[in-house]
Amino acid sequence: MSAHIHEYRNRASTRLDTAPLREFTARFATAEEIENWDKHVTANPNGGNMLQSAAYATVKNGSGWRVRFLVLENPETASYNLVLEKKFPVLGRLWYLIKGPDLAAAEDLKAALEACAAFARGRKLNVFTIKIEPDIIDSADARAQLAAAGLVKAPNIQSNDSTALLDISGSEETVFKNISSRARNAIRRAEREGCEVVRMEQGPETYRALYDLMADTVKAKGSMPLRSYEYYAAFWDEFCNRGQGNFFFAYEDGKPSVGAFVINYGAKATYKDGGSIQNRKQYGDSHLVQWAAIRRMQELGCIEYDFCGTPPASRIKDKSHNLYGMGMFKTSFTKTVTDFVGCHDYVLSPLRHRLWVKGAERVFRRIETARTGQQFY
Repeated sequence: MSAHIHEYRNRASTRLDTAPLREFTARFATAEEIENWDKHVTANPNGGNMLQSAAYATVKNGSGWRVRFLVLENPETASYNLVLEKKFPVLGRLWYLIKGPDLAAAEDLKAALEACAAFARGRKLNVFTIKIEPDIIDSADARAQLAAAGLVKAPNIQSNDSTALLDISGSEETVFKNISSRARNAIRRAEREGCEVVRMEQGPETYRALYDLMADTVKAKGSMPLRSYEYYAAFWDEFCNRGQGNFFFAYEDGKPSVGAFVINYGAKATYKDGGSIQNRKQYGDSHLVQWAAIRRMQELGCIEYDFCGTPPASRIKDKSHNLYGMGMFKTSFTKTVTDFVGCHDYVLSPLRHRLWVKGAERVFRRIETARTGQQFY
């Protein structure tokens, strides 16, 4: 794990102490701040997240969600976070701070969320729950801090609430030495046997090639649900248009055999999407694709590579877990699985939140999926 990220996550997981809590204020971003959104998000205390980016805001806006650009401030720092807002009959509005809030320490959560609540009430926005998922490493102390902030555990939404993180801040030689011997051997063998990785430009041909590989993988392994081609094409387009999207392919018999879409956002790289044909002849091609992506992310200034989704650390060797195969592959690059605290609800209206968790969420998700054919979140 890179030095500055490691330092933040240590702070974010420290014990509650007697230090005075910092006060926060909340507001919507100005037009200038929205225009330069990525610059502000990547300057957040933890460097932001690609799911808080301007590209992702464009993807989600109008897809059943309204995007809000929220700024949390105290005298020392500011934190820029996307809010996905959805309005429901009777209940009011749900706020989803996707992969946020991004704060300097877990102890700041209570004051930051109180500021959010005060702002929402002051603007008469009728928010009944604020859903959060900060990148705070899970521990008994962290859970105590979340409880002290009044948070209630909710089902996790994002695939990388447990994930494999690789420090790529060193030289290429250092990073290669630090990955497992299994991964190194696979990469070397693929290179010896003439496998090559090709970087592809954005566009329908590339998108269809990767989507077909993803569909083949899901069909064979049933690991993760697949959204529509149109959703992925729009997603890839938005990140590529901002110079933040990268496609990598290996080929077998002249056809794409392994594909990956990797995002560079600030100092963080994320292996967002990938797939492969089954029963390939080439050995090590998927490892070589990842190694090519890692080297490119280093060139772009990234210092951390998120493989984006594994089983929790406690189940990494559990063959019954739907992400078992992916977990085995990803932890061949970095043995440590990082478990974050995941998704929690900050309740503004206890009665309406109770209705939400007792069945309203399930009903609205079913209606939304039936109406749009898309995933709710």
